[in-house]
Amino acid sequence: MSDLEKFRRETRAWLEANCPPEMRRPMTSEEDTFWGGRSTKFSSEPQRIWFERMRDKGWTVPHWPKEYGGGGLEPEETKIVRQEMAALGARQPLVSFGISMLGPALLKYGTDAQKKEHLPKISAGLIRWCQGYSEPNAGSDLASLQTRAESDGDDFIINGQKIWTSYANFADWIFCLVRTDAAAKKHDGISFILFDMASKGVSTKPILLISGRSPFCETFFDNVRVPKAHVVGTVNRGWDVAKYLLQHERAMISGMGERGVGRPLGQVAADSVGSDEKGRLEDSMLRGQIATFEIDEAALACAAERAVDLAKAGQAHPAFSSAMKYYGTELNKRRYEILMSAGGVDALEWESERSKGGARPRAWLRTKANSIEGGTSEVMLGIVAKRILDLPGA
Repeated sequence: MSDLEKFRRETRAWLEANCPPEMRRPMTSEEDTFWGGRSTKFSSEPQRIWFERMRDKGWTVPHWPKEYGGGGLEPEETKIVRQEMAALGARQPLVSFGISMLGPALLKYGTDAQKKEHLPKISAGLIRWCQGYSEPNAGSDLASLQTRAESDGDDFIINGQKIWTSYANFADWIFCLVRTDAAAKKHDGISFILFDMASKGVSTKPILLISGRSPFCETFFDNVRVPKAHVVGTVNRGWDVAKYLLQHERAMISGMGERGVGRPLGQVAADSVGSDEKGRLEDSMLRGQIATFEIDEAALACAAERAVDLAKAGQAHPAFSSAMKYYGTELNKRRYEILMSAGGVDALEWESERSKGGARPRAWLRTKANSIEGGTSEVMLGIVAKRILDLPGA
């Protein structure tokens, strides 16, 4: 037996013994996701047990070094952990922008002091992070941001506004892009800085979406004092950190195109449209749409595996995450279009108990933002055309 085969067997056995049965079921609401943070509350005892066992194992971030609360696993071992969790139907024990976005940036650009201060708290779910990138006049053209940070001794004084700040009203800290040199070209003079959302002068205002719910906020900074030691990377070179982080954000968002824990799309559709004597969906057109979708879904999963292998070999293209983000988000929109079609008139229920508060139509409407957040599909295609395909005039 090879070392990896042995590791797989041990991983499977550990997960079987330690993942509570309740944590092997599809998530049904926002409360099923554990985000961590100072004011965190577990939705159930099994959720607490599952998180704490995975945290103690180092498997909230199995690929991070052990000194930062990770598992210290090699890429192939990390891949096995994720495969075995998927096979078991195990939920992620901790969902965190600190893990998916800030962590990789700190590992690459952070000082030793910054890594020791923040990474262990991220892996242990002690601090919840939000992202301060977009502004009212700087969305896809992010480098046009105008939130300014003026030098004052050992501190910066920050003034300005961010928008579409996901979960800012629940976050403990923010990683934020600010302009530290107003005279520089727009991609220069930007710094990447971290600060506490409880700082004096920080305020948030939730934004209501068409779905009737929203994770987004407007975030305001009014003379917020932040130590210069909180800058990640070099002052005025924050665009380098921002671009690197965006690769990880887009890879994270692309993952919504892959089928996670839960029932296959065909089984969900069968609840509404029924099956014929051969066990197939009654609606042949819908059956064809689902078959095509599942082929594309499998293609995305293969592309994700390839991306991991290329990164491991040091051959990853920095723009590949843009292709993945485009494909994954457009695929997720298709998934919910099919679910709405399969549900018929019942899928339009908004407030009834039967529809669990309009879960399906609200989720369908929410997916419309997938191809906007983290960079629009049009911007992603432009990046692919220019940086991967080298198309003339791109």
